Amino acid sequence: MSATAVHSLWTTAADVEPLVRIPAPHIEYAQLAPVLIVVGAAVIGILVEATVPRRARYHTQVFLAVVALAAAFAAIVGLAVNGYATTEKQIAAMGAIAVDGPALFLQGTILLASLVAVFTFAERRLDPTAHGNRVDSFAAEAAAVPGSEHEKAAVKAGFTTTEVFPLLLFAIAGMLVFPAANDLLTLFIALEVFSLPLYLLCALARRKRLLSQEAAVKYFLLGAFSSAFLLFGIALMYGYAGSVSYARIAEVVEGSVRTIDPALADTMGNDALLLIGGALILMGLLFKVGAVPFHMWTPDVYQGAPTPLTGFMAAATKVAAFGALLRLLYVVLPGLAWDWRPVMWAVAIVTMLGGAIVAITQTDIKRLLAYSSIAHAGFILAGVIATTPEGISSVLFYLLAYSFVTIGAFAVVTLVRDAGGEATHLSKWAGLGRRSPLVAAVFAVFLLAFAGIPLTSGFSGKFAVFKAAAEGGAGALVVVGVISSAIAAFFYVRVIVLMFFSEPKPEGPTVAVPSPLTMTTIGVGVAVTLVLGLAPQYFLDLASQAGVFVR
Repeated sequence: MSATAVHSLWTTAADVEPLVRIPAPHIEYAQLAPVLIVVGAAVIGILVEATVPRRARYHTQVFLAVVALAAAFAAIVGLAVNGYATTEKQIAAMGAIAVDGPALFLQGTILLASLVAVFTFAERRLDPTAHGNRVDSFAAEAAAVPGSEHEKAAVKAGFTTTEVFPLLLFAIAGMLVFPAANDLLTLFIALEVFSLPLYLLCALARRKRLLSQEAAVKYFLLGAFSSAFLLFGIALMYGYAGSVSYARIAEVVEGSVRTIDPALADTMGNDALLLIGGALILMGLLFKVGAVPFHMWTPDVYQGAPTPLTGFMAAATKVAAFGALLRLLYVVLPGLAWDWRPVMWAVAIVTMLGGAIVAITQTDIKRLLAYSSIAHAGFILAGVIATTPEGISSVLFYLLAYSFVTIGAFAVVTLVRDAGGEATHLSKWAGLGRRSPLVAAVFAVFLLAFAGIPLTSGFSGKFAVFKAAAEGGAGALVVVGVISSAIAAFFYVRVIVLMFFSEPKPEGPTVAVPSPLTMTTIGVGVAVTLVLGLAPQYFLDLASQAGVFVR
């Protein structure tokens, strides 16, 4: 065919079908500022690793992370002041992200918790100096085989894995998007963005490297399974509703949809796809929350991961995952409440009782706190099941209170040390109250808050979720919750008795003197625990105002 003929065909086709212009996406940068700031800082952190001299990287990364998290929190406050939590709430980024009260409240909680967690990541005074260099909780060189000559050379040279800070920022960015996601694809991408850095960080403990790497492999394999379940659920939900948008799925569930895509007419509205898809998505989210029976990764990962990371994960991951769970159940599936409530009842009951009972048998302080976190997931689920505005606000408040107690408790765990690093076996904590009364007293405050003793944030949080559950018709769940709290109180009080009423062993561990960084983390944890316990009303009102989802 001649060039002229080809040209005439092309011009004829152009006349018949005018070129369709792809519309440029409309992005509300101001409303997405908190996420963009954290992502930008993470990218800059990678460039710092590539360009800044090794000896200056630590200070640069810590400064960058702290400034980014503070700036992102300031952006959250700015959005809230401008009414985006209440009257101005909207769907941004072409329907992908919700900017509303619950999203801003949870994002603010994640950022504040992350800010105090960064201080524990940056701590370099707890371990004795190695070859004249201060060291932190993370491996000297992540790629080195544990115990190899390569690792010994890295330690001798004073190397530190400063890449933990950009990885942490990427994880935080994913967590900020997760509770604000307004379609299922954004939810999945956010899940992967915050999970992958956590899998890596779990393997980076300086001491007990093999245990740390085992924890990372377990977390990665089980996390991959849960992501696969979530993704399969998303596919089925798309087949059911013909869309991944939360609003569209909710319309199809309620039967108020008007236009149907002919290609999806056969499967659309098929209840089997809805029920199986919804169940699979719930499984993926309950795995992240650490609810029974999807909790098996929690104790091993909490024990093996570097303790600063364990504290961060225990707090921030729960906040993000519960935020996503609330949005899914309250925005997408309120028309399906008759189906999901009985299932969530069962999950909440076995989570509360399972976490509390198994925690009694633990002899390692990190595993004990892991099972404690499982029991707390059950308490929070009681608020989720309430299906009322009070249920949402009580969960928001509980997450705020719980996150600071958790980070503070794990920060204290980093201080109790022996020759092998952190002394996490409970027998080593005997007599700690006589050897170091201040540290033991602070830890006792955190344990009492976990137990829900009055005048601590734990009591205010539990009272709020149980009250919401009772008003929402889940009175039996409250009874189980109170019984579980009583069981849990036993093992918290047992640790307090061990610290204050046991004789210290002469070869027992020492309490390291931390830098102002860890002191700040613990101080903030105690302050928040007492303030939310003694004067919770302002924060309960704040959570109540923020408790309305945009649809």
